[in-house]
Amino acid sequence: MNFKFLTLLLPLLVLISCQDEDAVREKNRLKNIEKSELIFEKINKNWNFNKVKSSNEVDEILKNWNQWNDFSREMEQKPKSSINAFRKKAIALSKKAEDLSLKIPEKFDNPQIRSRISIIITQLHALDLYINLDQIPAEKVIAIIPNVNKGLKSLESQFEEILRKEKIPMEQGEADMIKMLDTTRAIPSTKPILPKN
Repeated sequence: MNFKFLTLLLPLLVLISCQDEDAVREKNRLKNIEKSELIFEKINKNWNFNKVKSSNEVDEILKNWNQWNDFSREMEQKPKSSINAFRKKAIALSKKAEDLSLKIPEKFDNPQIRSRISIIITQLHALDLYINLDQIPAEKVIAIIPNVNKGLKSLESQFEEILRKEKIPMEQGEADMIKMLDTTRAIPSTKPILPKN
């Protein structure tokens, strides 16, 4: 009799435990969906990259810089549908930022501009990294966006500074002084080599 009772009880316990596991899985799935929606709302609310206003002179130079134009367009387009759209956008921004350093207009191709571009690239790589994690740290993602905006503003200020310095007229003799400071123009030493005795 006990054996029949155990054979009936065992499948019943397995059935109940399976139902409990399914209920737990469903509950966890609903929690994950709710958490993802909250993260999406936070990121969506704070995903605001500022387009910095440039002077007409800077705009004139930048309009011929294809990589800059592609990057600017990518920054302006905000994802709207899902967290995956933000992930794809972060990857695209990261790639477009890397392309900036490939071909910088000659007037702006100097260490100050390159270092500012590198900072923006680093920030966008961090954004890409954090948003593509399984457990997205929303606060870290949100904190990067103002840093990218600061980097863009700094880059824009440097563009303006380069053009402003170009307008400053050289003083009399300044060009000669700069030439004299150029070590590549130095006269090579022509000391005769004396034979050893």
